[in-house]
Amino acid sequence: MRFLNLYICIVIVLTFNFLNAQELPPVLNFSPDYYNAENQNWALAQDDSGYVYSANNSGLLQFDGAKWRLYPSPNNTIIRSVATVGKRVYTGSYMQFGFWEEDHTGKLVYNSLSDSLKIPILEDEQFWNIIPLDQWVIFQSLNRIYSYNTKTKAFEVITNEATISKSLLLDGKIYFQSTGEGLFCILNGKKTLVSDSSVFKDKLLVNLFKVANYSVAVTQHSGFYKLVGDEISVWNTSADQELLDKTIYSSKQLKDKTLIVGTISNGVYHLSENGTILYHINQNAGLINNTVLSINEDRNANVWLGLDRGIALINSNSPYRVYKDNSGELGAVYSAVVNDLTLYLGTNQGLFYRDLFKPETAFKLVPNTKGQVWFLKKLGDDLFCGHHEGTFLVIDNRVERISSIQGTWQIQWLDEERKLALQGNYNGLYVLEKRGDDWSVRNKVEGFNISSRYFGLADTYTLYVSHEYKGVFKLKLDKSYQQVIKQELVENLEKGEKSGIVTYGDALIYASDNGIYKLTEENQKFTRDSVLSRGMLKNGNYTSGKLTYDEANKRLWGFNTEDIFYFEPGSFALAPKVTHISFSAEKRRDVAGFENITFLENNKYLLGNSSGYTILDLDKDLEYEYEIHLRSVQNGSVDQNLKNISLNDNSTFKSKNNNFLFNYSVTNYDTFKTVKFQYRLLGLYEEWSNWSSASQVSFENLPSGSYTFEVRARVGDQVTTEATSFKFKIKRPWYLSITFLIIYVILLLIIFITIHIFNRKFYKKQKQRLIEINERKLELSRYENERRIMQLENEKLIQDVESKNRELAASTMSIVKKNELLNAIKKELKPSNDDGDMKSVIKIIDKNLNPKKDWEFFSQAFNNADKDFLKKIKSKHPKLTPNDLKLCAYLRLNLSSKEIAPLLNISVRSVEIKRYRLRKKMDLEHEEGLVAYILSI
Repeated sequence: MRFLNLYICIVIVLTFNFLNAQELPPVLNFSPDYYNAENQNWALAQDDSGYVYSANNSGLLQFDGAKWRLYPSPNNTIIRSVATVGKRVYTGSYMQFGFWEEDHTGKLVYNSLSDSLKIPILEDEQFWNIIPLDQWVIFQSLNRIYSYNTKTKAFEVITNEATISKSLLLDGKIYFQSTGEGLFCILNGKKTLVSDSSVFKDKLLVNLFKVANYSVAVTQHSGFYKLVGDEISVWNTSADQELLDKTIYSSKQLKDKTLIVGTISNGVYHLSENGTILYHINQNAGLINNTVLSINEDRNANVWLGLDRGIALINSNSPYRVYKDNSGELGAVYSAVVNDLTLYLGTNQGLFYRDLFKPETAFKLVPNTKGQVWFLKKLGDDLFCGHHEGTFLVIDNRVERISSIQGTWQIQWLDEERKLALQGNYNGLYVLEKRGDDWSVRNKVEGFNISSRYFGLADTYTLYVSHEYKGVFKLKLDKSYQQVIKQELVENLEKGEKSGIVTYGDALIYASDNGIYKLTEENQKFTRDSVLSRGMLKNGNYTSGKLTYDEANKRLWGFNTEDIFYFEPGSFALAPKVTHISFSAEKRRDVAGFENITFLENNKYLLGNSSGYTILDLDKDLEYEYEIHLRSVQNGSVDQNLKNISLNDNSTFKSKNNNFLFNYSVTNYDTFKTVKFQYRLLGLYEEWSNWSSASQVSFENLPSGSYTFEVRARVGDQVTTEATSFKFKIKRPWYLSITFLIIYVILLLIIFITIHIFNRKFYKKQKQRLIEINERKLELSRYENERRIMQLENEKLIQDVESKNRELAASTMSIVKKNELLNAIKKELKPSNDDGDMKSVIKIIDKNLNPKKDWEFFSQAFNNADKDFLKKIKSKHPKLTPNDLKLCAYLRLNLSSKEIAPLLNISVRSVEIKRYRLRKKMDLEHEEGLVAYILSI
């Protein structure tokens, strides 16, 4: 009992070490949430296009490398089995089996075969397995085997009374296990007993496969059995103890003759041809679920697992092996080195080691090294460890402290002949010296106290130090390496985040986000190297300027966002050759700025990361021919949902259906290879788009015309040889059709002619109007001239009247003056009345004072000056006497009473009386003036 307990403990410890020290191939998990279907996946297959299919509880799942698509089973039941022949996909489900084929839109359409059977399907019959063989497709349920001839479309049915627990293909023959009866083979359409051994009667068979010249049977609970002729014996392997208590549910022999074994509740085991466990992957090691229901190997040797919850992909043939520190004891790997067949890892947890050729063993911590290790490097036969707490010399898996100066970044030879080395620390540079077998710190390089993580020697006494936040310093050391005698900042090198300096062969190079610069020997200046810079950023963006030189293979390694790359000397001293390996920063899980890669052996490299490391085998970096597939084209208008359309070229669409969505994919299932797409739409633009990981693109509101959509892919550094294309045409809208264009031309001509006629009429009217306007203007001008003439004539008449009035007034005044003079003379002559001579003079005077004669003269002159006045006033006032008319005429001339009196030969008082009487006769109001009234007539 004590021995048994000890044995169990050893097995547990070995198992624990194995589980926690595996270098595993990359694993990619697809959860039910990701592929949008139910948990269980009962079978897997791949068609000639490279698409992967899974028999899922929700239906048939199809994966094209970019997107999962679900096709529900025809009767909405669980699909239990799937197999492919060419591009035809056969499935079996509850009470139904048949095949799926793509229609013209790329969508899978189901065609039932079971509906064409001449005999009815058994009650509750489910089809658990499908095996293609030559022209036959075998559908197996628990009680029957249906053989479908793809050429004749005929069926053959084998009925078995006992339960058929398993059917399989081996050496071109169909075998099946009948529970309680044994192992049978189908020959010429008949079942033939192969073995009724208890192994096949009582134990559940999982698989049969060939090993050398014999067969091996895999059972669910009882391990492996060897079949040599009719003899059956236990097949003893080194995996027996590990698999002893495991329930094996599925298995698959791979193309390389190794075996994948899927278990219930403990993941999957990969066994060599002789039964040695190569690796074991379960949930602790990266699987999404521990129960493996189905296994399939694709054409690129990737292993697909149908799980009880989800689907997993194992890149079994990948050049990568991943060591993931699930326990967290190892930590992030900052540096690695191989020394005396021992692999050392410097991590943020300390310095660890294990045997290089025993990857199944666990890493051990080197005593007294717990803490941050920054670097590991060999100088001659000595291995140095740069630690946060100082510098250590590693000897036989133990360390000796040679420096307690904190933070040792790097060490390199300063003078190998004199056994001097230069060490970069947090606070500057130090010189190490070896005396005999012992190393020690000789001195600090005075005059420079800046953190010196990256540095390199340009010559014996010239040193360049890179600091990502300060820039690159050029230091001149004295001959004893005691101090810096000259220090300057290199002007043409801008400081850059995560920049670094490394010695590449005989050259010193500086790398930053601006590219790679090389120090020239001629003028000792850094010059940008276009070849190296272009190689660094060819497929991705800048992540770090840290470069690693592999002296053993003369390779300079670097990292960007999409891949890792290395430069190596070109043939015949030509430019360096650059090789890119698709391995994105996201999948590498680098410690940014501390990327590291270490040569191990036989073209294998170790890449440290934040949770362990990855092994890269360059000899297995396989390249495949990739083909890009146009998966679907959707079309529709702005106000409608897009619908799948035919993938045939030269389709024509209505003008309103000018929105397109293209889906495309590449069947790349390499977890670490990134797929990028590039497209263009000829007819809209000729240039290719930028590379993008998006597997679809849409175009909206395309104008009418002919187009060709082209898309190509890049998998890693490999571009697909041919672009896939889709030609289509968008019709003109009805209002731009040929018929309507002709109508538009005719309408335009009619409109043009109409406008022309209208313009002619319009301008004719305008001309006539202008003529009329000009005639009117001439007429108005003539009228104006006539009016002007009349005005001038009137003015002349007025002037004549005024002249006559003036003459009349003058003559009147003359008469007045004459009469006043004669009356004065007469008055003076009256005293001498007795004198006869005087009387004759008075007679003459009286004769010349004749009022009647004066009136006649005045009346004639007045009528000439103011024609019809007397008639007008007579007509208005018929009662006026001639004397009244005389008075009115004199008043018309605005003469005063004093001036009127001589004309009437009466006194002034008499004139006033006459004026009063005249007002009475005219019935004038008291306030109305007589003269004003007469002047107004």
